[in-house]
Order: sequence, then structure tokens, then C-alpha cells
Amino acid sequence: MTNRLPPFDPASATDEQKAVLADILSGPRGNLNGPFLGWIASPELAQHAQKLGAFCRYRTGLPLRLSELAILVTAARWRSQAEWHIHHPIALDAGVPAATADAIRRGVAPAFESDDDALIHAFASELYDTRRVSDATFARAEARFGHETVVNLVALLGYYALVAMTLNTFGMRAEGQTELPFPE
Repeated sequence: MTNRLPPFDPASATDEQKAVLADILSGPRGNLNGPFLGWIASPELAQHAQKLGAFCRYRTGLPLRLSELAILVTAARWRSQAEWHIHHPIALDAGVPAATADAIRRGVAPAFESDDDALIHAFASELYDTRRVSDATFARAEARFGHETVVNLVALLGYYALVAMTLNTFGMRAEGQTELPFPE
């Protein structure tokens, strides 16, 4: 797919765009890799989305391994080339087994080594497959992680679906990306 974004020159950015760029670059991400250049045409959206993203990525109450596992499920469901490319190495570094990540990428049910991993995968998969989460899975997640973290998990899944939709719609690739994890 061809990149559909018009060229963006930070030197020609509006004051609102410059403020968003400064916030992203000075925050925990420190780079514009991902959906941010897709959102920058709408600086108010970009500002709200990047703040939500910082929360969903760094402050949900989930360990990094589980957040990244949920992001991989999202990237695979949306077949988001850039989202997978960016988050796959982070997930592996956070402890997601390579075999688990590969099974998720291929759409195959992984053999989980961790009950928490299996629960996050079940929760995300049910939500994506049925647009609901069963009472049993919800109860297990709430008992294990607490109500607030379950709310945050739903937000994380929704945010990364927005990221995937943005990346896919505009044909965006990650910086330096040469391989595609999903067929197009």
C-alpha cells in the first residue's frame, strides 16, 4: 500500500502542531514513529490521542508484558504492519515468548506458559471476535487485575485499534520498516 499522507514539514507547522510535536518528543516515547504524523493534520485530535496513548502504554496498571501482548493481539487482528513492527520487539523484550507472538501473528491459538497471558489473550480475542467479553472472562480478569485495570485494558485495546486503523488507512510504515508481517 502506498503512503497516503501528504508531506509534513515541521518548519511549516502551525503553533498547535508544534505544541503537539513538542509534547510527543519530550514525553516517554521521544519519537514520532507510529500514527502521530497521521494525526498531526488535526492537532487537537493529535494532542488528545497522544495523551491517551501515553496513558494506555505506560500507566494502565498492567505489567509491560501484558500490555504488549494485548497490543500484539490488536496489531494481528487489524493486520497493522507498522504497529506489529514497532511493538513486536518491545513485547519480546518484555517477556512475551517468541512462539506466543508468532502464533498470534499467524492467527493461531498460542500455547501459553502464563495464566495471565492466556487471560489477556482471551479477553482481547473475545472482545474483537464477539464485540463482547463473556461473564466468565470478565470475572476472571476483574478478580486477577481489579476493576480499574480492566477498564484500562479496554481503553488500551480501543486506543491501539485506533492506532491500527490510522496506520492502515494512511498506508503508514514504521521508520526503517522493510518487512511486512502480514500479507496485504
